[in-house]
Amino acid sequence: MAAADPIRVLLCDDAEGFRALMRSTLEEDPSIEIVGEASDGVAGVEATAELQPDVVLLDMSMPRMGGLQAIPKMRRRAPRTSIIGLSSLAAERMAGPSIEIGAHSYLEKGSDLDQIRAAIHEAADR
Repeated sequence: MAAADPIRVLLCDDAEGFRALMRSTLEEDPSIEIVGEASDGVAGVEATAELQPDVVLLDMSMPRMGGLQAIPKMRRRAPRTSIIGLSSLAAERMAGPSIEIGAHSYLEKGSDLDQIRAAIHEAADR
């Protein structure tokens, strides 16, 4: 991938408003491209397999399949994709289990948007 190519990001969250906020905010950064969205873990796994994004922003608590169940499936179907777990649950409760099963990192949903952008760049090794 050339350095000029944008970081391809998949948003996976059941809250439509949160996805819309993330999309509009992250797309202000020309180095990030939102390539898809999913509203539950099942759709997120399928979209990850189909799109092979560089990074998935993954809500840990969703209908049909939560993040902890989706992470290993995403890792198997898109081994080069980095996953950033996101949740309103405290990091001390979810970060360890998320990372142990294959997430690259974990952020609380209340994290500063610059911190989320930086985590995306770090997960994509840029």
